[in-house]
Amino acid sequence: MKYKSVKGLLTNDESLIPTTFIDKLEDILHGFLGIVLFIISILAAGYTLQRLIETRPFFPLGMIQGINDILFVVIILEIMRTVIVRFTDGVFQLDNFLIIGVIAAVRHILTVGASLTMQEEKSEEYFNRALTEMGVNTGIVLALVFSLFLARSIRKGTNSK
Repeated sequence: MKYKSVKGLLTNDESLIPTTFIDKLEDILHGFLGIVLFIISILAAGYTLQRLIETRPFFPLGMIQGINDILFVVIILEIMRTVIVRFTDGVFQLDNFLIIGVIAAVRHILTVGASLTMQEEKSEEYFNRALTEMGVNTGIVLALVFSLFLARSIRKGTNSK
C-alpha cells in the first residue's frame, strides 16, 4: 500500500511511510518535550529560590543572581510555550523565538552590568570587553525587537486582506 509523503502532499508523490504515522510520532515527541521543559522549569525555579535564601549578602549579590535566574526560568517557559503551540497549532511561532532572544540578550546585559558594578577592581581590558558585550547585546535586542515589529506588521497586513 502506498501513502502520501509530506513532500508528496505538494507533488503528488507516494511514500512507503504514512504521513499520519509521522505526524503522530511528532505529536508524541512534542508532548514529551513539553513535559520535560515543564519539569526543568520547576527544578530551575526551586534552585532559584534556594539560591535566593542561601546567598549572602542578599543585597546586591542575591538580588542580581535572583533576577538572572528568574529570567532563565522565563526563557525555559517561553521555549515550552513555543513547543506547546507547535504541538497544538502545528504552526511555527516566529514571535516566540524572537521574544526568547530578547529576554536572553537583556538577561546577559543585566548580568554584565551587574558584574561591572560588583567588581571592586576592574582592569581597563575587562571594562572595555564588558562594554563591548553590552553594546553587542543592545544591538541584538534592537534587531530582534525590529524583527518582531516587522513580523507582526506583515501578519497584520496579511490578515487585513
